[in-house]
Amino acid sequence: MTVSAADYAWFEDRLPELAEAYCVTLVRGLPPAEVLRRLDGRVESALTGVDAAVEAAFALLDRPDGARQFVAMTTVGDWTLLIEPNGYVGVTEDVARPASAGTAWVSHFVNINGLDYFLWAEDGVVRVGFEPMFPEERVGSTPDELLPAMGPMGFHFGDDSPEPDVSSAAAFALAQHLTGVAVTPELLTETVFWCGSVPVPR
Repeated sequence: MTVSAADYAWFEDRLPELAEAYCVTLVRGLPPAEVLRRLDGRVESALTGVDAAVEAAFALLDRPDGARQFVAMTTVGDWTLLIEPNGYVGVTEDVARPASAGTAWVSHFVNINGLDYFLWAEDGVVRVGFEPMFPEERVGSTPDELLPAMGPMGFHFGDDSPEPDVSSAAAFALAQHLTGVAVTPELLTETVFWCGSVPVPR
């Protein structure tokens, strides 16, 4: 059965603090240490569950310089899952394009103001980039490749009243469609994450 936004309807209810502002990235074939190296990061203490990661992320951003973003990572099959509470490094093209050299990079983000973005890059090239709330406008080398899957997943085309919650869930579904990685409540709440911090893009 095709994955859809309905499969991620739990996200906001189960993890409201993370759902308010996050960036989730999946990187194929690279261990967390290599992903962190490509992001010019440094290792931080391991943590269990994303709630602890959310606390650590805000503590890091509250430092006077506010120049680093906390990231929590784990390996899921052939992919590294990278979570940034209140972050956006993964969807920053100037970061994602070089970091995707020789691999695939799938990332989506939402911030507290409701801004969102989905980015799929491979080997330094952006394949598709768009705002999940407004999927009609897409950029990249293959901007229409995902269209056949996007409607059934829950993306709203030409809708006068886009639904932010559905858009976020649909972005999770599209990431799963591309990677085969199902992000589950148990994965996010029970995993011991390998953690780090990376420079905030300016």
